[in-house]
Amino acid sequence: MPAISDRDVVRALRPFVRATGPLLDTLRTAQLSALRDRSLERDADRRAVDRLWDQLAKVKAPGTAAWTAMGVAERDAWWLNRVGRLVSLLAALPGVGGALADRLPIQSALGAAGQGLVLSALAGEHGFGSVENRVRLLAFVLFQRTVDGRVVDASAEDRETAELTSELGQRSGLRGIGRTVWKLAKVLWALEDELDKRPQGRFYHQALGMLPVVGVVGDYFGERSALKRVQRAAYEWFATAGG
Repeated sequence: MPAISDRDVVRALRPFVRATGPLLDTLRTAQLSALRDRSLERDADRRAVDRLWDQLAKVKAPGTAAWTAMGVAERDAWWLNRVGRLVSLLAALPGVGGALADRLPIQSALGAAGQGLVLSALAGEHGFGSVENRVRLLAFVLFQRTVDGRVVDASAEDRETAELTSELGQRSGLRGIGRTVWKLAKVLWALEDELDKRPQGRFYHQALGMLPVVGVVGDYFGERSALKRVQRAAYEWFATAGG
């Protein structure tokens, strides 16, 4: 099998990064919608609506007044904890199969997809909004590569991005989010030989992950631990990449 080139990495990461934008937007709106729907009855009067939005404004979630007042470190922590838990769980689910599942590249691809999603969120908070910069960041943290991030095949990239985000407008809530993360994982699956380079959990997480059924617990905490390493590597990149 031919070695994976920097060009191959960029070709996979560009539609991936572009798709993370709408996915992160969906996660933001889902957070507020869940809060609103739990509190607001169909026939509530205007005063109840006003009270609800006053309460929502105090919640530390993207799109609220409290979020605007938060510092970058606080926002980073929100993404790492709230979104990090979700993507860690999705990546850990194949771990029910223990050692057999650990040998399948889809688990590593799901983990890498979750890490890439969190990295895109962190990049936005630190002022790195362009696709090129986010591709460079993901290549550095996930695959230990230095790439330029520029377009490889514009028409193919547009088609792939549209396909990756197609579930978000058709399915509601976690189902659409989960299906989209799955699609993102399949994109990275094509880089199978590179997936072992991504930040991993500690050895005891991996050992527990080898066991059937309870392996999902080890894999979950392994992914959570790996996100701390993702954060450190991202901060290293932010410090040297420039604005």
